[in-house]
Amino acid sequence: MTVGDLLKCGAFSELALPHPERTISGVYIGDLLSWVMGRAECDNAWITIMSNINVIAVASLVDTSCIILAEGVTVNEDILNTAKEKEVNILTTELTVYEAAVKLASMNI
Repeated sequence: MTVGDLLKCGAFSELALPHPERTISGVYIGDLLSWVMGRAECDNAWITIMSNINVIAVASLVDTSCIILAEGVTVNEDILNTAKEKEVNILTTELTVYEAAVKLASMNI
C-alpha cells in the first residue's frame, strides 16, 4: 500500500505529501526520538504524537514512508515547509495512537 492509498480510507488527512507513491511496509510507534532512530525501519509508517521539527529529521534519517500524527496533533507552517523540502510525508488523524495502529493493522500494513 502507498501513502496515497492510505489517505483514501478516510481516517487520515494530508499535511505534507511530497511523495504519495511511497510504499508502506510496516508500522512503528514511538515518541522517544532516539528510540525511533534505532528501531524504526525504512518505509515504515511512523505513528507519533511528537510535533516538533526533530520528527522531520528522524523521519528523513530513517527514511520512513510517512509520519502519522495521532490524536489530532498538527504542526506549524515552518515544520510543513521543512517536511516538503526534506520530502517527508506527514499525515494526521483524530484517532488515538492505538486506534491508528489498529486501523493500519486492519488494512494489512
